[in-house]
Parts: sequence; structure tokens; C-alpha cells
Amino acid sequence: MIPAIRQYYNAIYSPSQYKGLLESIEKQYPGKLDFRIAETPLFIPKVFERQMIETCNYILSVIQDASFSSRTDQSIPSSFRVDGEEGNPQFMVFDFGICQNKAGHYEPQLIEMQGFPSLFAYQILLDEAFRNHLPIPVSMTTYLNGFKKDTYIHQLQQLILGSHTKEEVVLLELFPDKQKTRIDFACTEKLLGIKTICLTEIIRQGNKLYYTQGGQLRPIKRIYNRLIFDELQNQSETVQASFSTIQKGVAVEWCNHPNWFYRISKFTLPFLHHPNIPAAYFLHEIKQLPSNLDQYVLKPLFSFAGQGVEIDLQEDMLKNIKDPENWLLQKKVTYADCIPTPDGPAKGEVRLFYWWPTGAPSPIPVNNLGRISKGKMVGTRYNKNKNWVGATCCYFEK
Repeated sequence: MIPAIRQYYNAIYSPSQYKGLLESIEKQYPGKLDFRIAETPLFIPKVFERQMIETCNYILSVIQDASFSSRTDQSIPSSFRVDGEEGNPQFMVFDFGICQNKAGHYEPQLIEMQGFPSLFAYQILLDEAFRNHLPIPVSMTTYLNGFKKDTYIHQLQQLILGSHTKEEVVLLELFPDKQKTRIDFACTEKLLGIKTICLTEIIRQGNKLYYTQGGQLRPIKRIYNRLIFDELQNQSETVQASFSTIQKGVAVEWCNHPNWFYRISKFTLPFLHHPNIPAAYFLHEIKQLPSNLDQYVLKPLFSFAGQGVEIDLQEDMLKNIKDPENWLLQKKVTYADCIPTPDGPAKGEVRLFYWWPTGAPSPIPVNNLGRISKGKMVGTRYNKNKNWVGATCCYFEK
């Protein structure tokens, strides 16, 4: 997207540099990387960054409106609603596709949002790996809002630990060693000293939670939540029953509170009206299906990582859906072929990381990740057997 930098990078790039990047990550975190890293980052011009930030500011104004809580109450499935003070969401992310407008200029289009953490710790590692092994201009940075590595880590520590010691805070997941994002858990443990535990390992006594370490019970006073409760539906009854341990009447702080995963999600999209946000509709509220269904995409409200998304729509398919209240029809966007690569152009997507420090009037942008694709859908699982695709980071002009 910045032609001069792209030309320089592609000219200097060599497979041995990329191999060195991968080997450096594997050496530090053996067996933890379970997704493909792209051969290149994204280089984002200032005007495109500004458009994304302005769009996020609009979205945040909706989220911070006094009516947002009542408008999104029905987004939380009763079976997954968690008790406790929700507070503000400490973490949220916004995904933008890189598209082109009618004038041929690049513009961001919102794809999705989550009131949930992302790879906040791993992206520090990836930035350093790119800088150590590939030609990244010193005039560019992965961080936003004036953050640098040290200030970013300091603020991340404050957000996750709160007022507690590292022994009193846990990163919560379901079978974390099997998750594709497990490298981020390992990076978080190394940076903050907290322990990653599985939901099934939590011990409850009265209204208090514990985990075991060195044969001793340790109290859990704060949970850095990385567990997506939808995953429980595909587990055994025994595993599903473990959710009751944390659902009601527990004396624990959440970061983020699980209900925010549903409030800030695809469910929010129909409430948003902005030039950089494709129109979205709850399927059950549509009186007449659009005649141009080829220009729309169907998304399940309760899913993650692009699972269940349908992009080739037929009217019969939509009319036969038994639970239309759980589906979203969204205007399709066309990703631009914005990244020249040795074997053809690729598409890109930017995820902006936001966090909301205690006492701050509003969430602030701090970091990012990127995705590069040559397939119909963006995501590491949809680009098998291709090069110059996968997960990456974005560099912004300082």
C-alpha cells in the first residue's frame, strides 16, 4: 500500500531471511506456533490509518452510549451469561478489510469486531522477529498512540493484573495446549508471569476459585479471559458442566467480563451506519430478501474465526434456515489486490487492538495484527498450500 516500501521489501526479501524468522520463533517457543506466518508484513499509509481510527471512534461512540447495554442484552445467550460486574471492556479489536472505492483509492471496510482480547503479547514477538530478519524501515512502527515496546508491556501488565499479584491472576482457556493461539498464551506467561489454566482445572470452594501450583491451592482473584464459551457446545457433558464453576455467584474479577464477547460482536453491526461499515441486518428482521444476494454474505451470530460464514448465497438457502434470529446478512465487500507478491497479488486485512485503561475516558488504539490471503476468505485456515499468505503484523508511518 506504500509502493516505494513494498518495492524495496520485495527486492531485498529472500527465503533465507524468512526461514530465519521462523527459526527464531521456534527456538524461543518450541512447538507453540500453530498457524502460518506470512512472508511479509503490511505497510499502512497514514491516510488509511486515519480512516480506520475515525471509523473506530464512531463505533466507540455507539458502544459508550447509555442505551448500548439495553440494546445488546439479548445478544448474550442465557446459557452462557456470566454473573458479576461487567465494568468497561478492557480489550476490544476491530477488523478492517483493505478495499478500493470507486475512485480507485484504498479504503478500510469493517469486517468484524470483538469485545475480547487478541494476540496482545505474541505481536510483540512477531514485530521483533520481522525487524531482526527482514527489511523493515525504522520510520515505521507496529504500535499506535505513541506506545513503544516498554510502555506497551507496562500498560498490558496493569490491565491484566489490576491490583493483584501475578500468582492471583490466571489466563483462562479451554484445553489451552490444543489452541492455535497457544503461542500467545506462552508469550503472556513469559511477559507477565501468570499461569495459563484450563477451565476444567478450576476448583471452586464456596464462592471462591482456586488452581493448583506445586501441589498447593492458590486463590484466583482475577481472570484474563481467553475462553470462547461457544467452544463448550462441542465438548462432552463433563466438560460442559465445568462452566457452572464460574458462571454464577463467584467472587472474582474479569478481564474482559465474558458478556462483552457477545455485546461487542457481529450482533452490534446492524446498529452501525457509516461509510466504512458495510450494511448489516438481522436475518429474521428482513421482510424481503435482496435480489442481488451475490453481493451479500451470511454470518452466524455466535461463531468465531470465520466458521459458518457463507459467501455464495441462494434464496432457498436463506429461507430454509431454521433459526434466522441467529444469523446476520451483511453487504459483501471486495478486498483489493493490494500486495504484490512473487506469485501474484494478495489481499489484506488489519485488526486494530484497543484497550481501555482504568480511569481513561475512552478506549485507545495500541497495536495490531494483519492477515494476508489469496483465497475467497481471509484467515490462516482458508489459505492452505499458498505462499505469501497468513498471519502477520502491520507497520504504520510514525
